[in-house]
Amino acid sequence: MVPDHSILLDLVTVKMPFGKYKDRLLCDVPVSYLEWMHSKGFPKNKLGMQLHTIYEIKINGLEDLLRPLKK
Repeated sequence: MVPDHSILLDLVTVKMPFGKYKDRLLCDVPVSYLEWMHSKGFPKNKLGMQLHTIYEIKINGLEDLLRPLKK
């Protein structure tokens, strides 16, 4: 199975559509907000999958994966 790199590209191009961090890139949403959303439950849609992905990246210290993509 080939990884879908578009998921990572979305994290550095898609903006948060609502809430306190509206209009921020998903990769720039603070981990504290992602932790709060995780405790409440991520939405059951593509945005929820993206938020869960960035949450996992941040809590596991893997943000360096996104740096080359932000350029």
